[in-house]
Amino acid sequence: MSNRVKSYKPKDLHASSQAPLSLAAQGSFWVGIDRLNTAVGTCVTGQMYVEYWIPSHLRYETPLVMIHGGGGQGLDYLQTADGRPGWAHWFVRQGYAVYVVDRPGHGRSPLHPDLLGEMSSPPTYEFLSSLFSAPAKGPMAWPGADLQTQWPGEGTIGDPALDQFIASSGPSPAMATMHALMRKAGGELLDLIGPAVLLTHSAGGPCGWMVADERPALVKAVIAVEPLGPPFVDRPTGSLHWGITAAPLTFVPPAASPADLTHEERPAPPGCIPCLVQQEPARQLPNFQGFPIVVVTAQASWMAMDNHGTVDFLRQAGASVEHIRLEEAGIAGNGHAMMLEKNSDSIAALLGSWLSENVK
Repeated sequence: MSNRVKSYKPKDLHASSQAPLSLAAQGSFWVGIDRLNTAVGTCVTGQMYVEYWIPSHLRYETPLVMIHGGGGQGLDYLQTADGRPGWAHWFVRQGYAVYVVDRPGHGRSPLHPDLLGEMSSPPTYEFLSSLFSAPAKGPMAWPGADLQTQWPGEGTIGDPALDQFIASSGPSPAMATMHALMRKAGGELLDLIGPAVLLTHSAGGPCGWMVADERPALVKAVIAVEPLGPPFVDRPTGSLHWGITAAPLTFVPPAASPADLTHEERPAPPGCIPCLVQQEPARQLPNFQGFPIVVVTAQASWMAMDNHGTVDFLRQAGASVEHIRLEEAGIAGNGHAMMLEKNSDSIAALLGSWLSENVK
Protein backbone atom coordinates (compact mmCIF):
# COMPACT_ATOMS: atom_id res chain seq x y z
CA MET A 1 0.00 0.00 0.00
CA SER A 2 1.31 3.44 -0.90
CA ASN A 3 1.84 5.89 1.95
CA ARG A 4 1.47 8.89 -0.34
CA VAL A 5 -1.20 11.30 0.93
CA LYS A 6 -3.65 12.83 -1.52
CA SER A 7 -3.61 16.59 -1.97
CA TYR A 8 -6.10 18.49 0.14
CA LYS A 9 -7.71 21.89 -0.27
CA PRO A 10 -10.21 23.27 2.25
CA LYS A 11 -13.58 23.85 0.65
CA ASP A 12 -13.94 27.37 2.02
CA LEU A 13 -10.80 28.88 0.45
CA HIS A 14 -13.10 30.67 -1.99
CA ALA A 15 -16.26 30.60 0.10
CA SER A 16 -18.11 33.46 -1.61
CA SER A 17 -21.43 31.82 -0.69
CA GLN A 18 -20.66 32.11 3.02
CA ALA A 19 -21.92 35.15 4.91
CA PRO A 20 -18.99 37.24 6.17
CA LEU A 21 -17.85 36.29 9.66
CA SER A 22 -18.05 39.65 11.42
CA LEU A 23 -16.21 39.71 14.74
CA ALA A 24 -15.97 42.29 17.47
CA ALA A 25 -13.07 40.38 19.01
CA GLN A 26 -11.07 37.19 18.53
CA GLY A 27 -8.14 35.99 20.60
CA SER A 28 -6.91 33.48 23.14
CA PHE A 29 -5.75 33.01 26.72
CA TRP A 30 -4.83 30.29 29.20
CA VAL A 31 -6.51 29.05 32.38
CA GLY A 32 -5.69 26.28 34.86
CA ILE A 33 -2.01 27.27 35.13
CA ASP A 34 -0.02 25.58 37.89
CA ARG A 35 3.72 25.49 38.52
CA LEU A 36 5.61 22.27 39.17
CA ASN A 37 9.15 21.96 40.49
CA THR A 38 11.04 19.37 38.45
CA ALA A 39 14.61 18.15 38.11
CA VAL A 40 15.14 20.62 35.27
CA GLY A 41 13.48 23.61 36.93
CA THR A 42 10.04 25.12 37.47
CA CYS A 43 7.57 24.14 34.75
CA VAL A 44 4.01 25.13 33.92
CA THR A 45 1.44 22.35 34.08
CA GLY A 46 -2.31 21.87 33.86
CA GLN A 47 -2.81 24.78 31.45
CA MET A 48 -5.82 24.90 29.13
CA TYR A 49 -5.87 26.92 25.91
CA VAL A 50 -9.00 28.97 25.27
CA GLU A 51 -9.80 30.67 21.95
CA TYR A 52 -12.68 33.11 21.85
CA TRP A 53 -14.85 34.43 19.02
CA ILE A 54 -17.14 37.37 19.78
CA PRO A 55 -19.53 38.39 16.96
CA SER A 56 -20.02 42.02 16.06
CA HIS A 57 -23.75 41.56 16.54
CA LEU A 58 -24.13 39.72 19.85
CA ARG A 59 -27.70 38.41 19.82
CA TYR A 60 -27.45 36.13 22.85
CA GLU A 61 -26.20 37.08 26.31
CA THR A 62 -25.03 33.57 27.23
CA PRO A 63 -21.86 32.32 25.50
CA LEU A 64 -21.02 28.75 24.52
CA VAL A 65 -17.98 26.88 25.85
CA MET A 66 -17.08 24.06 23.44
CA ILE A 67 -15.21 21.12 25.02
CA HIS A 68 -13.79 18.54 22.59
CA GLY A 69 -13.53 14.78 22.88
CA GLY A 70 -10.71 12.38 23.70
CA GLY A 71 -7.52 12.66 21.68
CA GLY A 72 -8.99 15.59 19.76
CA GLN A 73 -8.65 19.33 20.18
CA GLY A 74 -10.69 22.47 19.88
CA LEU A 75 -10.40 22.56 16.11
CA ASP A 76 -12.95 19.73 16.06
CA TYR A 77 -15.40 22.65 16.33
CA LEU A 78 -13.57 24.95 13.91
CA GLN A 79 -13.90 22.91 10.73
CA THR A 80 -15.34 19.67 9.42
CA ALA A 81 -13.26 16.75 8.20
CA ASP A 82 -13.60 17.99 4.61
CA GLY A 83 -12.68 21.57 5.43
CA ARG A 84 -16.01 23.37 5.76
CA PRO A 85 -16.57 25.84 8.63
CA GLY A 86 -17.47 24.06 11.84
CA TRP A 87 -19.89 24.54 14.71
CA ALA A 88 -17.92 27.46 16.15
CA HIS A 89 -18.49 29.43 12.94
CA TRP A 90 -22.15 28.42 12.80
CA PHE A 91 -22.94 29.64 16.31
CA VAL A 92 -20.92 32.84 15.92
CA ARG A 93 -22.95 33.60 12.79
CA GLN A 94 -26.12 33.13 14.83
CA GLY A 95 -24.91 35.76 17.31
CA TYR A 96 -23.35 33.64 20.08
CA ALA A 97 -20.01 34.36 21.71
CA VAL A 98 -18.02 31.11 21.50
CA TYR A 99 -15.11 29.90 23.62
CA VAL A 100 -13.32 26.86 22.20
CA VAL A 101 -10.90 25.02 24.50
CA ASP A 102 -8.00 22.63 24.04
CA ARG A 103 -8.28 20.50 27.16
CA PRO A 104 -5.07 20.11 29.21
CA GLY A 105 -2.70 17.79 27.39
CA HIS A 106 -4.46 18.17 24.02
CA GLY A 107 -3.90 20.33 20.96
CA ARG A 108 -2.23 23.61 21.90
CA SER A 109 -2.21 22.59 25.58
CA PRO A 110 1.07 20.63 25.73
CA LEU A 111 1.28 17.07 27.00
CA HIS A 112 4.42 15.75 28.68
CA PRO A 113 4.43 12.66 30.91
CA ASP A 114 6.78 14.32 33.42
CA LEU A 115 4.09 16.93 34.04
CA LEU A 116 0.74 15.20 33.47
CA GLY A 117 1.64 11.56 34.01
CA GLU A 118 1.27 8.55 31.75
CA MET A 119 -0.33 9.13 28.37
CA SER A 120 -2.29 6.80 26.12
CA SER A 121 -0.86 5.19 23.01
CA PRO A 122 -0.88 7.24 19.79
CA PRO A 123 -4.07 6.83 17.75
CA THR A 124 -4.00 4.71 14.62
CA TYR A 125 -5.87 4.91 11.33
CA GLU A 126 -7.25 1.42 11.87
CA PHE A 127 -8.66 2.14 15.33
CA LEU A 128 -10.11 5.59 14.67
CA SER A 129 -11.64 4.71 11.32
CA SER A 130 -13.38 1.72 12.91
CA LEU A 131 -14.96 4.05 15.48
CA PHE A 132 -15.58 7.26 13.57
CA SER A 133 -15.51 7.12 9.79
CA ALA A 134 -16.06 3.56 8.49
CA PRO A 135 -17.34 1.43 11.37
CA ALA A 136 -19.19 -1.07 9.15
CA LYS A 137 -15.90 -1.94 7.43
CA GLY A 138 -13.95 -2.54 10.64
CA PRO A 139 -13.58 -5.46 13.04
CA MET A 140 -15.64 -3.77 15.77
CA ALA A 141 -18.79 -3.22 13.67
CA TRP A 142 -21.84 -2.90 15.90
CA PRO A 143 -25.54 -3.18 15.05
CA GLY A 144 -26.45 -0.06 13.10
CA ALA A 145 -22.89 0.79 12.02
CA ASP A 146 -23.92 0.28 8.39
CA LEU A 147 -26.39 3.17 8.72
CA GLN A 148 -23.58 5.74 8.72
CA THR A 149 -23.77 7.79 5.53
CA GLN A 150 -22.63 11.25 6.59
CA TRP A 151 -18.84 10.87 6.76
CA PRO A 152 -17.44 13.07 3.92
CA GLY A 153 -15.38 10.38 2.20
CA GLU A 154 -14.65 6.68 2.10
CA GLY A 155 -13.51 6.74 5.72
CA THR A 156 -10.64 4.30 5.22
CA ILE A 157 -6.89 4.74 4.72
CA GLY A 158 -6.39 6.95 1.68
CA ASP A 159 -9.43 9.16 2.40
CA PRO A 160 -8.25 12.83 2.58
CA ALA A 161 -10.97 13.65 5.12
CA LEU A 162 -9.71 10.84 7.34
CA ASP A 163 -6.14 12.16 6.96
CA GLN A 164 -7.28 15.53 8.26
CA PHE A 165 -9.07 13.94 11.20
CA ILE A 166 -6.17 11.66 12.15
CA ALA A 167 -3.66 14.51 11.85
CA SER A 168 -5.51 16.41 14.58
CA SER A 169 -5.63 13.45 16.96
CA GLY A 170 -3.15 12.58 19.69
CA PRO A 171 -2.64 10.73 22.96
CA SER A 172 -4.46 11.64 26.17
CA PRO A 173 -3.57 11.80 29.86
CA ALA A 174 -5.17 9.35 32.26
CA MET A 175 -8.89 9.91 32.71
CA ALA A 176 -8.80 10.73 36.44
CA THR A 177 -5.98 13.24 35.88
CA MET A 178 -7.90 14.92 33.06
CA HIS A 179 -11.13 15.22 35.04
CA ALA A 180 -9.37 16.79 38.02
CA LEU A 181 -7.57 19.26 35.73
CA MET A 182 -10.82 20.20 34.02
CA ARG A 183 -12.50 20.93 37.34
CA LYS A 184 -9.86 23.58 38.01
CA ALA A 185 -9.38 24.96 34.50
CA GLY A 186 -13.08 24.98 33.64
CA GLY A 187 -13.98 26.66 36.89
CA GLU A 188 -11.42 29.39 36.24
CA LEU A 189 -12.78 29.89 32.72
CA LEU A 190 -16.34 30.42 33.96
CA ASP A 191 -15.08 32.80 36.65
CA LEU A 192 -13.60 34.91 33.85
CA ILE A 193 -16.46 34.87 31.32
CA GLY A 194 -19.51 34.45 33.56
CA PRO A 195 -22.52 32.16 33.08
CA ALA A 196 -22.24 29.95 30.00
CA VAL A 197 -23.61 26.92 28.19
CA LEU A 198 -21.27 23.93 28.12
CA LEU A 199 -21.24 22.04 24.80
CA THR A 200 -19.28 18.83 25.19
CA HIS A 201 -18.41 15.84 23.03
CA SER A 202 -17.47 12.27 23.91
CA ALA A 203 -14.59 12.20 26.45
CA GLY A 204 -15.24 15.90 26.92
CA GLY A 205 -18.60 14.93 28.44
CA PRO A 206 -17.22 13.95 31.86
CA CYS A 207 -15.07 17.09 31.75
CA GLY A 208 -18.26 19.11 31.39
CA TRP A 209 -19.78 17.27 34.36
CA MET A 210 -16.72 18.22 36.43
CA VAL A 211 -17.02 21.90 35.45
CA ALA A 212 -20.74 21.94 36.22
CA ASP A 213 -20.09 20.39 39.63
CA GLU A 214 -17.40 23.00 40.33
CA ARG A 215 -19.36 26.10 39.24
CA PRO A 216 -23.08 25.18 39.12
CA ALA A 217 -24.21 28.78 39.51
CA LEU A 218 -22.32 29.69 36.33
CA VAL A 219 -23.75 26.93 34.14
CA LYS A 220 -26.88 27.84 32.18
CA ALA A 221 -27.19 24.50 30.37
CA VAL A 222 -25.21 21.48 29.22
CA ILE A 223 -25.39 20.07 25.69
CA ALA A 224 -23.66 16.70 25.96
CA VAL A 225 -23.04 15.29 22.47
CA GLU A 226 -22.56 11.55 22.96
CA PRO A 227 -20.86 11.87 26.37
CA LEU A 228 -18.43 9.15 27.38
CA GLY A 229 -20.19 6.34 29.17
CA PRO A 230 -22.11 4.38 30.08
CA PRO A 231 -21.94 4.91 33.86
CA PHE A 232 -19.28 2.96 35.76
CA VAL A 233 -17.63 1.74 32.53
CA ASP A 234 -13.94 0.85 32.25
CA ARG A 235 -11.98 2.42 29.39
CA PRO A 236 -8.29 2.11 28.36
CA THR A 237 -7.40 5.48 29.93
CA GLY A 238 -9.39 4.92 33.13
CA SER A 239 -12.75 4.08 34.64
CA LEU A 240 -15.86 6.09 35.47
CA HIS A 241 -15.67 5.01 39.12
CA TRP A 242 -17.91 7.89 40.19
CA GLY A 243 -20.66 6.93 37.77
CA ILE A 244 -20.17 9.51 35.04
CA THR A 245 -16.64 10.72 35.95
CA ALA A 246 -13.31 9.30 37.05
CA ALA A 247 -12.86 11.99 39.72
CA PRO A 248 -15.17 12.71 42.67
CA LEU A 249 -18.46 14.56 42.27
CA THR A 250 -20.58 16.21 44.97
CA PHE A 251 -23.17 13.65 46.04
CA VAL A 252 -25.84 13.94 48.72
CA PRO A 253 -25.60 11.99 50.94
CA PRO A 254 -21.81 12.31 50.53
CA ALA A 255 -19.85 9.49 48.94
CA ALA A 256 -16.46 9.08 50.58
CA SER A 257 -15.21 6.71 47.87
CA PRO A 258 -16.48 5.07 44.68
CA ALA A 259 -17.30 2.00 46.76
CA ASP A 260 -20.16 3.98 48.33
CA LEU A 261 -21.86 4.17 44.93
CA THR A 262 -23.42 0.74 44.79
CA HIS A 263 -25.08 0.06 41.47
CA GLU A 264 -27.41 -2.26 39.64
CA GLU A 265 -28.28 -3.01 36.04
CA ARG A 266 -31.33 -1.37 34.50
CA PRO A 267 -33.19 -2.96 31.57
CA ALA A 268 -32.48 -1.36 28.19
CA PRO A 269 -34.83 0.17 25.65
CA PRO A 270 -35.23 -1.79 22.38
CA GLY A 271 -31.99 -1.89 20.37
CA CYS A 272 -29.85 -0.78 23.34
CA ILE A 273 -27.77 -2.55 25.96
CA PRO A 274 -28.46 -2.70 29.71
CA CYS A 275 -26.52 -0.10 31.70
CA LEU A 276 -25.74 0.48 35.37
CA VAL A 277 -27.40 3.02 37.63
CA GLN A 278 -27.19 3.55 41.38
CA GLN A 279 -29.05 1.25 43.70
CA GLU A 280 -32.05 2.96 45.25
CA PRO A 281 -32.24 5.14 47.21
CA ALA A 282 -29.88 6.93 44.85
CA ARG A 283 -27.51 9.64 45.99
CA GLN A 284 -28.37 12.98 44.42
CA LEU A 285 -26.19 15.41 42.44
CA PRO A 286 -27.43 18.77 43.77
CA ASN A 287 -25.06 20.78 41.59
CA PHE A 288 -26.74 19.36 38.47
CA GLN A 289 -30.27 20.41 39.41
CA GLY A 290 -30.29 24.11 38.53
CA PHE A 291 -30.07 23.97 34.71
CA PRO A 292 -31.31 21.91 31.75
CA ILE A 293 -29.23 19.13 30.21
CA VAL A 294 -29.63 17.49 26.83
CA VAL A 295 -27.82 14.35 25.64
CA VAL A 296 -27.57 14.12 21.85
CA THR A 297 -27.09 10.71 20.19
CA ALA A 298 -26.38 9.83 16.54
CA GLN A 299 -28.10 7.02 14.67
CA ALA A 300 -25.05 5.01 13.58
CA SER A 301 -22.70 5.57 16.53
CA TRP A 302 -21.81 2.81 18.97
CA MET A 303 -23.10 5.18 21.66
CA ALA A 304 -26.60 4.81 20.22
CA MET A 305 -26.72 1.59 22.25
CA ASP A 306 -25.63 3.01 25.62
CA ASN A 307 -26.13 6.81 25.82
CA HIS A 308 -29.45 6.13 27.55
CA GLY A 309 -27.43 4.89 30.54
CA THR A 310 -25.98 8.35 31.18
CA VAL A 311 -29.45 9.87 30.82
CA ASP A 312 -30.87 7.37 33.33
CA PHE A 313 -28.04 8.00 35.80
CA LEU A 314 -28.49 11.78 35.69
CA ARG A 315 -32.27 11.64 36.02
CA GLN A 316 -31.99 9.24 38.94
CA ALA A 317 -29.63 11.75 40.61
CA GLY A 318 -32.17 14.57 40.26
CA ALA A 319 -31.05 16.31 37.05
CA SER A 320 -33.45 17.56 34.37
CA VAL A 321 -32.31 15.71 31.24
CA GLU A 322 -33.69 15.48 27.73
CA HIS A 323 -32.45 12.84 25.28
CA ILE A 324 -32.43 13.71 21.58
CA ARG A 325 -31.83 10.90 19.11
CA LEU A 326 -30.96 12.51 15.80
CA GLU A 327 -32.87 10.05 13.63
CA GLU A 328 -36.03 10.75 15.64
CA ALA A 329 -35.48 14.45 14.85
CA GLY A 330 -35.23 13.65 11.13
CA ILE A 331 -31.40 13.69 10.93
CA ALA A 332 -30.12 10.28 9.82
CA GLY A 333 -26.82 8.60 9.02
CA ASN A 334 -24.48 10.18 11.55
CA GLY A 335 -21.62 8.62 13.44
CA HIS A 336 -19.92 9.58 16.68
CA ALA A 337 -18.10 12.65 15.31
CA MET A 338 -21.25 14.32 14.02
CA MET A 339 -19.74 17.83 14.08
CA LEU A 340 -17.23 16.72 11.41
CA GLU A 341 -19.75 15.18 9.03
CA LYS A 342 -21.58 16.36 5.90
CA ASN A 343 -24.76 17.47 7.64
CA SER A 344 -23.03 19.19 10.57
CA ASP A 345 -24.93 22.46 9.99
CA SER A 346 -28.28 20.68 10.28
CA ILE A 347 -27.25 19.29 13.66
CA ALA A 348 -26.00 22.71 14.78
CA ALA A 349 -29.39 24.16 13.84
CA LEU A 350 -31.11 21.50 15.96
CA LEU A 351 -28.90 22.40 18.93
CA GLY A 352 -29.58 26.08 18.31
CA SER A 353 -33.32 25.43 18.44
CA TRP A 354 -32.93 23.58 21.73
CA LEU A 355 -30.95 26.51 23.15
CA SER A 356 -33.59 29.00 22.05
CA GLU A 357 -36.25 26.99 23.85
CA ASN A 358 -34.30 26.23 27.02
CA VAL A 359 -31.85 29.08 27.70
CA LYS A 360 -33.21 32.59 28.07
